[in-house]
Amino acid sequence: MIFKKDLCNGKNRASGIKYKTTFMNTLYKLFASCLFIIGAMTLMYSKKPPVKQKGANTISSPQLANPHRQKKVQIAVLLDVSNSMDGLIGQAKAQLWNMVSVLGKATCNDVAPTVEIALYEYGRPSNDAKAGYVKQINYFTRDLDEVSRNLFRLTTNGGDEYCGHVMYTSLTSLEWDSNPDDYKVIFIAGNEDFLQGDISYTQACAEAKKKGVIINTIYCGDRNQGIREHWNLGSECGTGSFTNINQNAEMIDVATPYDTILFQLNIQLNGTYIGYGQTGRASMAKQEEVDKMNYGMNKAAAAKRVSVKGKTQLYNNSSWDLVDASQADPAIVEKVDLNTLPASLKSKSRAEIKQIVITKSNERTAIQKQIATVSAKRETYLASEKAKQSTKTNEQTLETEIEKIIRQQAKKYNLVIQ
Repeated sequence: MIFKKDLCNGKNRASGIKYKTTFMNTLYKLFASCLFIIGAMTLMYSKKPPVKQKGANTISSPQLANPHRQKKVQIAVLLDVSNSMDGLIGQAKAQLWNMVSVLGKATCNDVAPTVEIALYEYGRPSNDAKAGYVKQINYFTRDLDEVSRNLFRLTTNGGDEYCGHVMYTSLTSLEWDSNPDDYKVIFIAGNEDFLQGDISYTQACAEAKKKGVIINTIYCGDRNQGIREHWNLGSECGTGSFTNINQNAEMIDVATPYDTILFQLNIQLNGTYIGYGQTGRASMAKQEEVDKMNYGMNKAAAAKRVSVKGKTQLYNNSSWDLVDASQADPAIVEKVDLNTLPASLKSKSRAEIKQIVITKSNERTAIQKQIATVSAKRETYLASEKAKQSTKTNEQTLETEIEKIIRQQAKKYNLVIQ
């Protein structure tokens, strides 16, 4: 009752009206402030973001990515090194450069692919029996000098040839690219029964299909004998080709008017390399060693090697050559350990070294163009000479068959080989 009386009292009513007016004014001011803030925020977020200037550090959207992706070619070469395979190893030493040279003529949307090669031997009794007498010689690599040198170091020895095992090992041990558009392939060459060993070829084929790898089998000997020894089964389940070769066929070394020119250009080309890092000096020595190995075997192999060395996309040594490395990383000269450079450069300033790298790069480009021109003339000459020869000399070898297979299968991956 008292509370009601006080509220009805005139004095209290007046003070109540004053309090109410003050409260409402405060509320209106607060509401106006909120409207102002909301309006400001709306205006701020409605403005378009500033456009970054050309050359700014921006992240490209997927829609703007280059549609002409560089394809990758991965090749695993599996060689039987049992007693009867001396001829096969000899052919493999020479065919490496022809195989890479053929792939060097391939493009997809005018972009050349990168080429990686792995090498396995099987059938050597000194290798681990638990591993099926299989040994990895090279993991996937672009170091063609290393692959070539290892081929020259291969020797033969009697043993059990487990084809299923070596195929399965290469499929599970190597890092095959996951892109289904890349050409991934196995070439297995040898003789004796294809079904030997505790790992079936079907198990290897199943793994190959999962990874999109083609299996090609090359029997060393008579074709019908290869079928009797089941070599055709490996290619059939591996969606590849089965062929046979005469592993003891002599390599025909046709001299051409262009060989000497190529070998002189090769000497000039080697003069453009600048070794750096821990492996620089050793890698330059290896380059020269492999040159001599191929030249000593036959002039044809040496000439094809020079042709490959003339193609930057195939023969790239950025891991030890400062010229190649500068193409991938223009700032490499600023970071390189000067103590690892050749003696003639250690006393130079980085600015001087950078200029030397530019000069060497320009020299190399000019030499490589000459190599390409001379190599093309040499191939034309050889094609003409081959047309004059009798069919008896055109035997199937590792080189001829691998080239034929690559040319056929590359089409499936939109690779155009000139």
